[in-house]
Formats: sequence, structure tokens, C-alpha cells
Amino acid sequence: MSEKLQTLPIGIQSFEMLRKRGHLYVDKTARLMELVSSDRCFLSRPRRFGKSLTLSTLDAMFQGKAELFKGLAAEAWVAEQARHPCPVLCLSMARGRSMEGVRGFDISLYNDLMVLGRKQGLPMLRKDTEGALGAFKDVLEGLYDQGGPVVVLIDEYDKPILDKIGDLEAAEAMREALRSFYTVLKDYDSHLRFVMLTGISKFTKTGVFSAMNNLRDISMVEEFGDIVGYTQEELEADFAGWIGAAAEKMNVTREALLKRMKDYYDGFCFDGVTRLYNPFSILNFLADRKFKNYWYHSGSPTFILSYLRSHGIDDPEVYRHKSVPADFADSQEIERAKPESFLFQSGYLTIESAEEQELTLDYPNREVLDSISRLYLDNVYRVEGFTALGSNLWRALGDGDIDGAVKLYNTALAGIPYQDFTRQNESLYRSLFLMLLRGAGVTAQGEVPTNRGRSDVLVLFPSRVVVLEFKLAQGAGEVARLRDEGRKQIEEKGYAKPYDGEGRAVTSAVVVIEAKKRTALVCS
Repeated sequence: MSEKLQTLPIGIQSFEMLRKRGHLYVDKTARLMELVSSDRCFLSRPRRFGKSLTLSTLDAMFQGKAELFKGLAAEAWVAEQARHPCPVLCLSMARGRSMEGVRGFDISLYNDLMVLGRKQGLPMLRKDTEGALGAFKDVLEGLYDQGGPVVVLIDEYDKPILDKIGDLEAAEAMREALRSFYTVLKDYDSHLRFVMLTGISKFTKTGVFSAMNNLRDISMVEEFGDIVGYTQEELEADFAGWIGAAAEKMNVTREALLKRMKDYYDGFCFDGVTRLYNPFSILNFLADRKFKNYWYHSGSPTFILSYLRSHGIDDPEVYRHKSVPADFADSQEIERAKPESFLFQSGYLTIESAEEQELTLDYPNREVLDSISRLYLDNVYRVEGFTALGSNLWRALGDGDIDGAVKLYNTALAGIPYQDFTRQNESLYRSLFLMLLRGAGVTAQGEVPTNRGRSDVLVLFPSRVVVLEFKLAQGAGEVARLRDEGRKQIEEKGYAKPYDGEGRAVTSAVVVIEAKKRTALVCS
């Protein structure tokens, strides 16, 4: 295509840099104008979702940098603001040396505040007598004296706690330190015009939600459901040229490409209504024109794994279509937060549907479902060479070679440490099979509903449909009974019926696992 495309803002978190360089920007400033009327806000979103860019945009808005907003929804608002700009204090807690403990973090935060104060020409009266806490007070007072009520923007407020999530004693110490720091915002409320904090999680004891009782949590509010992330409409309108170029390069129609992009990257939902694409994945996909798990490979959060391990990890299928109370993600103490709450806030789970008092959670899309499988295979079950195993498993299933597929499956089972089988159940073995396929990037479905039941595993190929039913035998004497039970279930519940008449071969089989031997048997 000859059309010159606007540069994609991959990795750019500075609004000013993005605009000055002429990079593509999806205009969120209409939402931000609505947001600033709330005065005190908190937003929880997963990593790489645009939180830092949002705060950077607010920084430019309040400072009245009108030249950056030409052609945007907030152009007039910022032009008016330029007549009486606000002092802005921006902090990122991700910059602190939290891995060095409370003391190391305090020193690094103190240094950041001192640098900020010097840039503004502020007298830092307390110097290091109160560490970062004193420097924070100095900066707030100095900025207020210079220019009136201060705008405070704090990014990744919870990062120091999450860095220590595998060590609750260390996390508690960091939480205590942050509580004192954030309580300053309540003490200095009369000095503040607008406050916004962003992070991944929500904890009651940090002092944010207890001390700042006027802080509005907009994380699950429909009005701000699209404040970060890309909607379908934004994707198709703002990235039209890039989508056309990708379709041409990949030799597919625009419609086919959009459908696959939706399956792979869409589906994040935080308010029960609005569906979103992760910006990081979309930008990287359009640049590379390859379907890959960009979000996961950009840095899988180790705090998720640490938390799941210390709170009774379940296999990934347990969280599919999971019903939870509507307030399940409200502020919680670290010790009490359930795994599904962390998985939701970190982006691995999303809202599939919403009722008045209940939500149903699921994985948002193909990228996340594949990624959670890789996370488990790599770090929980430690399956060596799972990508090659999964690819070979997929080929065997595509050929209708169930015996070969189960042989490969047994190779994976044999490599999993014995202690990881402490919770043996049918769901675990079925989930491991699905994880092997998904970890290799193969689309596989578990517990697929028909009008008479749910099949355990379904894999679709252009010329073949594979339906598998899993059974767990506690002893060799149960194998024959469970084989017959599985066959009857497949036939009576019509798991393969929806695919009759499509012209595809249908292969169905019962896979029985002998629990004591940890071995799968084909009973087709």
C-alpha cells in the first residue's frame, strides 16, 4: 500500500513525546474531561494497558499544554486551563527499589522527590530527617505555595507490595510504609485540586482506601469502562490503514483479519459491558503482522505465580465461567484476596457476563488462554519441551491418531514431579491435556456445551473434529466400567452431533487415567 501510515506508539508512555513525534493517538481526552470532575480517583487495570499514558495525558492537561491537544476532544478545555495552569506532582512507584526492602525503597523515593523539588526550585526544608515522607510533604507544600492547589498523579501505587507478595512479612512491612506515605494525601487534602492513583490490585491496609475515604474507585464503573484499552470502534477507525496493510501483507481479507484479531486479542471487560483490546498487543501485532502472545512475553508478572502458589493453586479450567459475587474485587487485605480476584485484576480473567449481584468470569481471549497455559506448564508443572509436545499432540489428533496423542500425553505426565499430583482428579488431567495444546498455540476447548451436556475436550480441524471424554480410575478394576460409561456419555449426550453434516470426519474416544500409575489409556 502506498498510503503513509502514522507511526505506532509502541512503548511510549509520555503523552507529550507521543504528540510531538506525531505518533498515532487514540483520543481518550473526552473521558478524561469527565474524570477530572471526580476530584479523587483510583483506577485498577492490568499491566501494559495504558495507565501510565493516561496519567501523562492528565499531567499535560492540567499544566495547560494546549499545543499538544490540537484536534483532540479536550482542545478547548486545555486552552482554558492554560490561562491558570496547575502545579502537578507525578510519581511512579515502579521506579522505587522495592526489592531492597523498605529502607531501599524509601531512599529511592526520597531521591526522586528531591530531584522533582529541585527542578521546581523548591526549598527542601526537611531534607532527609523524615525520608521520603518528609520530602513528599515538602514538595506538596512548596508546589502549593508556588501555584495553588496541586494535582497529584501516582502510578503503580501497589508495585512495592506486589514485588514482595511471595513473602507476606516483607509485604506487610512495605504496606505499613506505604500507608504512612499515602495518608499524607488525606492530611493535605486542602492543598490538592485533583488526585489519581493507578495500580493493578486493591488493598485495604495501604491507607489509600481507609484514610482517603473520598477516593472514588472507577475501576468497574461503566462510565469509564473504556478509559484505557481500545474498543472495536476505535480499533477499526483509528487503525484502519494499519489493518488494511496487515491484511494485504498476510494475504487475507480485512473481514477475516478483524475476526481473527477479535478472537486473539479482544474480550477484556472491567465493567460488565465494554469489551476492549489490550493496546500493547494490538500495537505490536500491527507492527509485526504476526499473531503472537505479546502481552505475556512482555513480562509475565511473577507476583501472580507467587500468590497462586501460596493460596492453593487450582488448574486453569477451574476459573472458566466462574461465578463470583459482584463485589468480589473490592478492596481486600493481601492475606484474604482469593486467586480469582488477583487473576481478574492482573488481566488473566475478565467479566464474561454480569447480573445484578453476580458476575461470571472467564479468560478474555486466545492470547490470555494460551498464556495462562504456558505459565502453568512452565512454572507449576514444569513440563520440559511443552511447545514441541503440544505441536506433536495436535498433529496426532489432526490425523485421528488418538493412540499417538495419548502416548505423547503420557510423556508429559511422566515428567511432572510426583508432589504436583497431590490433588488428583479428573479435572486436573483434562486441564493438563488442554494446556499442552494451548501452550503450543493450538485452539482447544474444554467442557463444550451441547443441548444435553458438556464434552470434556473438543479440538476442531478443517477436515476433522476430535471429541474426548476423560475419566479417572482409582484402580485397574475400574477401567472397563469407566470406558463403557464414557462411550455411553458421548453417544447419549450427542457431543459430536453439532458437527454432523459438515463433511468433517469425527473422531471420539474415552481417555481413562489410572490414578496410581498416572498413566492415560485409550478406550476408543
